[in-house]
Amino acid sequence: MGFVKEFREFAIKGNVIDLAVGVIIGGAFSKIVDSLVGDVIMPVVSRIFGGLDFSNYFIPLAGQTAATLAEAKKGGAVFAYGNFITVALNFLILAFVIFLMVRQINRLKKLHAAPPPPAAPPEQVVLLREIRDVLQRGTTDSPKGNQM
Repeated sequence: MGFVKEFREFAIKGNVIDLAVGVIIGGAFSKIVDSLVGDVIMPVVSRIFGGLDFSNYFIPLAGQTAATLAEAKKGGAVFAYGNFITVALNFLILAFVIFLMVRQINRLKKLHAAPPPPAAPPEQVVLLREIRDVLQRGTTDSPKGNQM
């Protein structure tokens, strides 16, 4: 029973649950980025570069001849560098979006953070204030026998 109890304590900790939520949201966000790249960005890039379609850039390794990547994969091994370009572009976009999100969250944290406590005055200033206070008390509160 000790192992089960220890595992339950580990799984219930906030960090593990936060990580699980992050992985789930990241998976969903990855699909959004895939769609953004495949359905929005790549067609624009293709149009700009005269019909360039990265998904069908491949080198057949089994000697097959095919017009599309799907047909080539049916015939044997394929070096699909076009898919790699698309996945790399997905990664760059995803990393950039996450960078922007973290940057904005850090800005919001700074806005809502409590202001730092005022810095302590230097030791010389504290000593001079104490001397001033003693001198002020000495002139008003001193007994008549101690006057100079």
